[in-house]
Amino acid sequence: MPTPHNPPAAVRRAMRKLGSDIHDARRRRKLPMAVVAERAFTSRSTLQKVEAGDTNVSIGIYAGVLQALGLLDGLGQIADISNDKVGQALSSADLPKHVHLKRSPVSSRNE
Repeated sequence: MPTPHNPPAAVRRAMRKLGSDIHDARRRRKLPMAVVAERAFTSRSTLQKVEAGDTNVSIGIYAGVLQALGLLDGLGQIADISNDKVGQALSSADLPKHVHLKRSPVSSRNE
């Protein structure tokens, strides 16, 4: 039995927007739900949940639907470092203030 999941309002809003965007993308492509569901290896009822932004549907199902619509590449960019301004700032803050080069031993040239 699945564990009840009640995500914060911001998460629910983001998922509803994603679902709505997926719905719009499917309609722009003039693809029926049955075709997208088949291509995503899921059921039509699960696709309905995805398009509603249901937070209980696994990210793997969302990824399958995005792939069926030709939109999977965007998923790989979500947490990419180039989009993570906070992570970049924190990483930069950890950089040392000064860099000291280690001196290598000087060999005698008179040998």
